[in-house]
Order: sequence, then C-alpha cells, then structure tokens
Amino acid sequence: MIVVMAKRPEILHEQRHVRYDEKHWERLWHLRTRAAKVMSFLVNNGMHPFVYGSLARGDVSESSDIDIVIPYPVPSYRVELAVGRWVHRELVQATPSSVLKAHLHVDADTVVTFPLFKMMSREEEFYRWGGMINLSQLRSRTRVPGVDKRLLLIIPVADGHLEEGVIGREHEVARRIGVSVDIAMERVRVLLRRSDIGRTGVYLDCVVPEGKTFEEVAKDLCDSDPALRRTMTRRGG
Repeated sequence: MIVVMAKRPEILHEQRHVRYDEKHWERLWHLRTRAAKVMSFLVNNGMHPFVYGSLARGDVSESSDIDIVIPYPVPSYRVELAVGRWVHRELVQATPSSVLKAHLHVDADTVVTFPLFKMMSREEEFYRWGGMINLSQLRSRTRVPGVDKRLLLIIPVADGHLEEGVIGREHEVARRIGVSVDIAMERVRVLLRRSDIGRTGVYLDCVVPEGKTFEEVAKDLCDSDPALRRTMTRRGG
C-alpha cells in the first residue's frame, strides 16, 4: 500500500502560537464525543483504550480521524462485540520485524487498533509520542502535548496550542513528552525519509474477509510468511 504524505516535516526555530476559532473547538468536542462513545463500549467490556494523535493534543483539522488504540493483545471477538458494528477490517504490519496490528474500522473515520501479539516498548511509545489519553481524560477535556507529522511539538494552551520544532531537539522533546530518545530519533528519521521519497509503504496490509477472524487470517499469513512467523514466535504470539 502506498500513502502520499499529507504533511511534510518542518524545521521551526521559534515558538509559534496557534489560536483556535469557535469552529475548531466545536469540531474538537464533536470528535471527542464520538470517540468517547466507542471507548465507553470498550471500557464497559473490560478493556483499556486510549485515543491518540490530534484528538488527544487538540490540533484537529477537517481531515482528522478518530484513532483509538488498545495497546495490548486482546481477543478480536471481544472488540467486535463491544463496538457492535464495523465497515472494514484489516491486518497491518509496518515491517517484517514489527508488531502485527488489527484495524477495526467502526465507520468512515473511526478506527480501533490493537496488536495481535505483545508490542515492544518502542512500539507502545509511538502512541505517547503523538499524544494519547484515556476515556477519563477525554471526558474531562484534557489535552496533552505530542508531536505531529510535521515533526512539530504541539503544546496545548488555553486558547489553542504552541508549536515548537523537534528536529535537532530530539532529546529535549523526548524528556518533555516522557518517551525514550530512541523513539524520538526513530520518528524523525522515518518521517524525514518519507518526505524525501514522497511516499510511505507498509510490509503487509491484508483485508480480513467476512466469516474470518483476525486471528484466523493472521495464522494463514504466518503459514505463508516465514518472516512474520519468526516475529510472532519471538514475541510469544
């Protein structure tokens, strides 16, 4: 799968103040209300979901999606029963050595993601790097700092947010967000490379058909892909 980069990395030397208008706040609270509904279904069924990205930071746009993650393996039937409906299901793996993730598309712009086997610490930090909050924080209108796809640190303030550059300040930004320097360096490297080549790719992107579970399709993929099989075995999948 090839995805054209919507936002390119930016080098920002001075702090920038972005103020939100009434339309921005309305869209933010509308998307958060929708996210809270899906997350409450998951919480009521014993799961611990988080919303991440622009919805957690507050810097939503007209194209913002509702991205929800359960950052640990959970039987897919529990997720599907909790949300009750969906329009599309797929399995995605970024590289042969990375975690295999289930994407349950609840509607056109709401996705619930969960891993099929244990994530490494850096894979978990990916979500905190962009900003993530739980249902309680979502309902209390908490916004948290995180880094967007332009490699800008978004810092929520009362009337909007502040933007600061990340490139060349990876150690400082990692400390402020509470993640390792490794994930900061990795995300800068990956996004700069994607900007240079103008596109991004994933190792595996497989539709889960009706009548099949995520786990069944994952097993079929493992049987035919030695690299995926090795990764799952190494991770205890």
